[in-house]
Amino acid sequence: MKAHDGMYIGGAWRPAAGRDTIEVVNPADEQVIGHVPAGTVEDVDAAVRAARAAFPGWAATPPAERAARLAALRDVLAARKDEIAETVTAELGSPLAFSQAVHAGVPVLVAGSYADLAATYAFEEKVGNSTVHQEPVGVVGAITPWNYPLHQIVAKVAPALAAGCTVVLKPAEDTPLTAQLFAEAVAEAGVPAGVFNLVTGLGPVAGQALAEHPDVDLVSFTGSTAVGRRIGATAGAAVKRVALELGGKSANVILPSADLAKAVNVGVANVMSNSGQTCSAWTRMLVHAERYDEAVELAATAAAKYGDRIGPVVNARQQARVRGYIEKGVAEGARLVAGGPESPREQGYFVSPTVFADVTPQMTIAQEEIFGPVLSILRYEDEEDALRIANGTVYGLAGAVWAGEEAEAVAFARRLDTGQVDINGGRFNPRAPFGGYKQSGVGRELGAHGLSEYLQTKSLQF
Repeated sequence: MKAHDGMYIGGAWRPAAGRDTIEVVNPADEQVIGHVPAGTVEDVDAAVRAARAAFPGWAATPPAERAARLAALRDVLAARKDEIAETVTAELGSPLAFSQAVHAGVPVLVAGSYADLAATYAFEEKVGNSTVHQEPVGVVGAITPWNYPLHQIVAKVAPALAAGCTVVLKPAEDTPLTAQLFAEAVAEAGVPAGVFNLVTGLGPVAGQALAEHPDVDLVSFTGSTAVGRRIGATAGAAVKRVALELGGKSANVILPSADLAKAVNVGVANVMSNSGQTCSAWTRMLVHAERYDEAVELAATAAAKYGDRIGPVVNARQQARVRGYIEKGVAEGARLVAGGPESPREQGYFVSPTVFADVTPQMTIAQEEIFGPVLSILRYEDEEDALRIANGTVYGLAGAVWAGEEAEAVAFARRLDTGQVDINGGRFNPRAPFGGYKQSGVGRELGAHGLSEYLQTKSLQF
């Protein structure tokens, strides 16, 4: 697609306040594929003012009409699926088949789920002699990452619109073209002017201005825990609501009774998906000591198959970061059984699919989020040891448990300090709440729980 040279504010593409632009680079070949405006404080202010002006009308719009606009948005996204996939592939480097199935396909499901929910959600209930109303929070500042550029946008904007909120979106600077496509889809779906607004720009400028703006009532952010802390501190000073979806270091716990080959192969695929750039990836595989060597061999064989099947990481900075973690793993005594720090290609920001064995829980690669195609395999002696290792990080976003009997896996999963657990390879559910414990964030996305983040409660007594 051709990049827009302005901001989408108040239902129209408007010139940016400044002249600076951001290069959009294809990470597979390092070629510049477009430029977008680098938003300023003035651009953010204009977008917030447009959202504030549109809020009363949109908040008063009947839920059935809001549901109709979301259904129209779902249909537009579905109709433009190929264009979306090609755009994500160009600016993120994701293989086209993955972009079509996941990057373009999942947002259609999520948008549809909120169209359905907006039409059926109980925004009012009777509690004794009270009527309890769920009302929209107000203007939402949505700050989204680059790893799932459209999904992360839809997961914030769709529930906000369903709730009756208006939105200003600041997408990641690495993947702004997908965000511009989304703005086109919003307009095509007939969402009223000012209800959704887009400002492209850098995090320390446009993102910070959005988080600090006094007319933003809630900041919804997905990204690193470090940035999430700063946004939380800023919002706290203003007594402003936040929803934070942050980092992860999820454990894939394979109990002795599990189908080892299936658990390992699915686990490796999970880590390599999207080139490892998934906050919920199961980057720690925990295997009982008696089956450990077999699991390591299976994982190394599986990882070798991904050498030419995964795309690059998003940019040179991220490539250097991931390679630095691999070097750190070697330096701290972990054993490389697949991949390594050397780039597998001369051009593009590629990282070799990498598997470490003999990883101990205290190692850096077992504690910190790498955000690349790197798997650490840890051994445990018994279930209590596995539980201690699995819960032994500052994160608690996701995880997996495998066992011969579902009940055994569920019993273990209930003891994990994490927000979402897949049992024996459970499928993605766009209506299930997603979010973390501990430093993995505050609040939930998706489904009714995601909608509730954008609502506030008022009770009337009779």
